[in-house]
Formats: sequence, C-alpha cells, structure tokens
Amino acid sequence: MMVEEKREVEEEEVKVVEEEEEERIQSFKELGVCSELVEACDNLGWKAPTRIQMEAIPHAIQGNDIIGLAQTGSGKTAAFALPILQALLQAPQPFFACVLSPTRELAIQISEQFEALGSGIGVKCAVLVGGVAQTDQSIALAKRPHIVVATPGRLVDHLSNTKGFTLRMLKYLVLDEADRLLNEDFEKSLDEILNVIPRERKTYLFSATMTKKVKKLQRACLRNPVKIEAASKYSTVDTLKQQYRFVPAKYKECYLVYILTEMSGSTSMVFTRTCDATGLLALMLRNLGLRAIPISGHMTQVWPLSVLRICHSEAKRLGALNKFKGGECNILICTDVASRGLDIPSVDMVINYDIPTNSKDYIHRVGRTARAGRSGVAISLVNQYELEWYIQIEKLIGKKLPEFPAQEEEVLLLLERVTEAKRISQMKLKETGGKKKRRGGDDVDEDVDRYLGLKNGKAKKFKNR
Repeated sequence: MMVEEKREVEEEEVKVVEEEEEERIQSFKELGVCSELVEACDNLGWKAPTRIQMEAIPHAIQGNDIIGLAQTGSGKTAAFALPILQALLQAPQPFFACVLSPTRELAIQISEQFEALGSGIGVKCAVLVGGVAQTDQSIALAKRPHIVVATPGRLVDHLSNTKGFTLRMLKYLVLDEADRLLNEDFEKSLDEILNVIPRERKTYLFSATMTKKVKKLQRACLRNPVKIEAASKYSTVDTLKQQYRFVPAKYKECYLVYILTEMSGSTSMVFTRTCDATGLLALMLRNLGLRAIPISGHMTQVWPLSVLRICHSEAKRLGALNKFKGGECNILICTDVASRGLDIPSVDMVINYDIPTNSKDYIHRVGRTARAGRSGVAISLVNQYELEWYIQIEKLIGKKLPEFPAQEEEVLLLLERVTEAKRISQMKLKETGGKKKRRGGDDVDEDVDRYLGLKNGKAKKFKNR
C-alpha cells in the first residue's frame, strides 16, 4: 500500500519546499505582490506568507501553471487568489477567472476571500452553486463579475442555459480540492467545462493529496506546471497534538461526553461515519446540556426560502456552520462533508468518534484544527471493530500516537446519565421518524429548525457569513 502511494506522487517536474526555507521570506511584498494587495493582506491581519504562499505566488506571478500540494489550513486560497487579483489589476476584464470547488460551503468561502482581498480594488464575484435560485445567479452573471466561483454541475447549467454567459475569454482556471473534483459526481461536468474554455489560459490545481486521477488531470490540462509540495504527502502539522483511546464499543458515547466535558471551554468538531449518527449524537449531547449542533450532507430539501432563496437543507447546513463559527454553539457533529476546505479558525479540538474507513480522510478531518500556526488537539476513539482502520492511519502518518489519559472508572460515572440521554434521544427520533421519513425528511429536522430559527420551511434573516 505504501509503495503504491509513493508511486502516485512521482512527477516529471517537482518543486519541493525544504524545511530550512520556511523562514526565508518575511512579507508578501518580497513575493512580488503589489502594494494594493499587500495593504489588503495587512487589513486581514496576514503579516507573513505561509509556506504554500511563499513558494507558489512567485511562480504564479511569473505566469506558470501551478500544482499546489499542501496541508489543509495552510493558506491555499490566498496562494491562488493573490496572483489572479494582481493579474486582473494589470488587465481588467469580466469573467477573468473561474474557481471550481467540490462543495457549496467551500465555494462561498473562496468567494468571500476574493472579495476581502479585492475590496479596495473593486473586485466583483459571483457564486454559482446548487440549492440557490438560478435566476438570482443569472442576475449576478449579467453584472459581468471578474471572478466566478462555482461547483461544476451548476456552472454547466449556466453555460448551457444562461443567455449571454460564456467563459470564452477566461484567463485563469483554478481547481480547488482537485482530488474531490475528480470523483464520479463531477467528472462529466468537468469534461464539459474543459471543452468550452480557452486552451490558452493559466491553470492552478490545488489539493491536499495527490491521487492517480489528479496526476492524470494535471497532464491533461496543465502546461509545464511547477509543482509546489509544501509538506510531505500525508503529514500533519507540528502544532497538532494527536492521541487515541481504545474503548469498548458500548462505552463510546461515555468517552465522548467525558472528553467534551473535560474540554468544556473548547470549540470541537466531532466526526461520525453516518448522517443518522450526527443527529442522534447532537440530540443526546443537548439532552446533557452541551451546545451541540449537527451538519451533514443529507439535511432535508423542502421549499425555497423567501429571504435567501436557499433550499431548506442548505439553509440548515449554512446556518449550523454560522452558529458554530459565531460561537453560539461550540460542538459541531458532522460527517466528512465538513472535513475539507472549510476555514473555521477557532476549532480547538477534533474528535474522531468513528474512525474513517479511508485513512486519507483522517488527514482532512484533523486538519480542521491547528490551522495557520495555531495549536490543536485531535483524539480518536477506537473500538475493536475499527482497529484495522486505525492501524492504517498510523502507517499513513508514519508514527504511533500516544494514548489519551482517562481512568475508565471515572468515565463510567457518566454511564447512567449518558444512557438515559441516549434513550430519550432515540425515543424522540422514533416518535418523529415515521412522519418525517414519509416526507423524505431527516429525523432531527424539527429540532435543528428550532435551533437555527427555521419554522415551517421559513427562516429568520441571518447573515450568510
């Protein structure tokens, strides 16, 4: 397995960042970034470039195609946004750049960063994602934005159906989280997009991991790229404290509650394997007085919201994320839909309640904490059924993790309360499950609606930031 993974990262042209180069450049100005954008970086509190920015930006400014491999949370968005905005300043035109993202939340986040960096130079962005009315997006496109950030399927919809919209003059294409863009869900749309945009363009491909499909895409759509590898392929950052705890399956919820209680002042993301588990755990934790909220990819889609024109599921996903970012809840129970790309700077701890079956997903999960030089904690709860998957994670990261210290007798003092909270949560799910499922719904919809301020498919106004 390890030999195969090593083969995947072999490339004809490799630019590897050496550890001793990390402190070589101290400012964005030294990278060749223009004064307007240096000022924007200062306003955002970015005093020094990260390693991926330090290595990618000069090559991008010189006009090279880029393959950027870097740990999640390393500043990849700015590594492609700054060169694009600098080129736009020199030759402004509508539909100058297009950024493709695998998720709606990440697309919104990328657009926000472009707008923040370009606020002083009048940059206009449009976000094209599913779950939002196409008519509103068509109006945004009619204003001829400089930057389009999109999920592949919705971009194809607009290229096919929105009158007057074309990317024939596109100068820059960015594929963010490229490994995820190449799964079966996006492959057809991506092929269609590549067929209608100019071949004479700059292309940036960014990913936390390199796969065979990413390597194939690189050869298909990049021209003499410079490869920037700002970290070893599957490493985690030094500021991340990683631990595991081997637990009996029947006591897993007890250990989760114990850890969250011990770290009660922290913001935490708890990763589960299934959408059903996010709902059950969120209800159970709230019954115990903990401020938990679920987010998953299967939140119900019902009627459009009059305010945001976002489907019910999208309102809840974004609403849950905003509640977490804003500190109104400090525990986010999530599936791997939240493991990629989302920038939530204040996460103190990641708990792997369920061990991922794909060991590479571990890197993305724990990358939600210890971002941009901050410290963080990652704790994995492992039962006997997950031991083989956990061993693969240790092989992947190349080290054995220390055990999370806890006295089982102390943990089991919580057993009665946790068991009762779980029983009440299961009863609630059974009571609401039949009616909700007949409507194609999610079992915890009603409870989540109340938490987010949603009633009968309608939402209170909230800022989408």
